[in-house]
Amino acid sequence: MAVLAMQVFLMSDHPFAHADSEWLDLVASARDWLSGPLGQLLLEQERQLLEEELARFFGGYLVHYGPAAETPPDAQQIQRSVRLGAPFKGVEIVCEEQSWPLTEHAADVVVVQHGLDFSLSPHGLLREAARSVRPGGHLLIVGINPMSTWGMRHFITRDALRQARCIAPSRVSDWLHLLGFALEKRRFGCYRPPLSSPAWQARLAGLERLGAAWQPPGGGFYVLVARKLVVGLRPLRQPNRQPVGKLLPMPVAKVSRRETPQK
Repeated sequence: MAVLAMQVFLMSDHPFAHADSEWLDLVASARDWLSGPLGQLLLEQERQLLEEELARFFGGYLVHYGPAAETPPDAQQIQRSVRLGAPFKGVEIVCEEQSWPLTEHAADVVVVQHGLDFSLSPHGLLREAARSVRPGGHLLIVGINPMSTWGMRHFITRDALRQARCIAPSRVSDWLHLLGFALEKRRFGCYRPPLSSPAWQARLAGLERLGAAWQPPGGGFYVLVARKLVVGLRPLRQPNRQPVGKLLPMPVAKVSRRETPQK
């Protein structure tokens, strides 16, 4: 098993003093929104689904990246979990989104929870997360579903949700394929619309049971579970074979097996 080699940067260390202020402001806004009532509703539903998925993984290290202030979902069968991210309370390893202080193939499981939604460079962040996963390990991506009421609210609200990228799960799946991952599962959750009224949220709680049973693609968030393929074993597309003409029987000379009479 790969050893998780990392360099821990304290919040006051000089190397982090050059972090992009725009990125820090974006993460801070996302963190505040996720701490509000709508963000808490979303995170609560995500925790249930993520813990179901993480329960089937074994390994030594899990790495979690995301702007939320809450404790990451629990993974009972993984020995050690660490949090990466901007210098805020609860983050164990402070780093920039495109510069993780981890060796290649260091983690068994990496969870990026709304990291792509609130990122200045989603491609760069995803490449860094993919680099950290060992061959055969898993990468879980959680994002706000643009094809949902939560995604539509992104266009009309004035809070931090407006800054979210809301990248479609199909596009993220394509990125994962290019990075050498095979998509194993795609799930959705939080089917209640983003209403701030607790009374309405209680009335619409039944939508969660229906959504969990049928899994229509209209949930407020999606979870992609992808496995990193072993180097050299990536499936290749079979080449198109040219049609071969019919095989025709060739004439064979007949040989007489009768003995020639001796004179």
